[in-house]
Amino acid sequence: MTTWTRLRWMVTARRHPCAFLLVVQLAGILLYPVMEDTQAGRALFGAFGILVLALALWVVNRSAAVNWIAWSLAIPSVSLSISAALFDLPALGIYAHLLESGLYFYTAGSLIAYMLQDHSVSSDELFAAGATFTLLAWAFAFSFSVCQQWYPGSFTAAVDPQSPRSWMELLFLSFSLLSGVGLSDVVPILPQARALVMLEQFAGVMYIAVVVSRLIGLTVLKMPARKVE
Repeated sequence: MTTWTRLRWMVTARRHPCAFLLVVQLAGILLYPVMEDTQAGRALFGAFGILVLALALWVVNRSAAVNWIAWSLAIPSVSLSISAALFDLPALGIYAHLLESGLYFYTAGSLIAYMLQDHSVSSDELFAAGATFTLLAWAFAFSFSVCQQWYPGSFTAAVDPQSPRSWMELLFLSFSLLSGVGLSDVVPILPQARALVMLEQFAGVMYIAVVVSRLIGLTVLKMPARKVE
C-alpha cells in the first residue's frame, strides 16, 4: 500500500467513522457462525469484539458524548472478557456482556444525538443511521445473553429447545425484533426475557419513527433547493 493510498484511507476514516463501524459489524454477521464452533474461533470472536468496542469508542469521541462514560464501560468490559477466556470463568463473561450492552446502548444514544443536533444531513449521518441500528441490535443481543445466564430457560427455539441459545441465535432474534419483521424461531419464555423483547420492539418502532423519518424529511427538504440552483 502506497503512502498516498494510506493517507486517503486515513482521511476517509476521519470523515466517515460511522461507515467503518457499520462495515465491521456487518462483516461480523458473516464471521460469527464460523467463529462460534471452535476454541480458536471463540478466541477470534473475543478479539473481534474488542475491535468493535474500539470503533465504538472512536465514534463516541467524534460525537458530543461524554467520553469518560464510554471508557468506564469499555475498559472493565475488555478486562473481564480477557480474564474469563484466560481463567475459564464464565461468570466474568456475564458481567462483560452486561458492560458491553451498556456501552452499545450509550454509543447508540450518542449517535442519535449526533444525528439530531443540526438541520442538515451529511453522508456520515446517513452511515450513522445504519451504525446506530446495528449498535442497538448488538446491545439487546448482549442483554438477552445476560438474561439467559441469570435466568436459565429464558428463551427456547425450534432446534434444541432446552439448550441455551447461541450468540448468533440471540443476535438473529435481536435483528428480527428491531426491524419489526418478527421472523425468528427463538421465543422468549420467562417474564424477564419477554420484558426485554417488548423493550426492543418499542425501541425499533421509535427509532424508525423519530430518527429515520427525520433524516428522510431533511433530505427531501434539501432536494428542491438544489433543483432551484
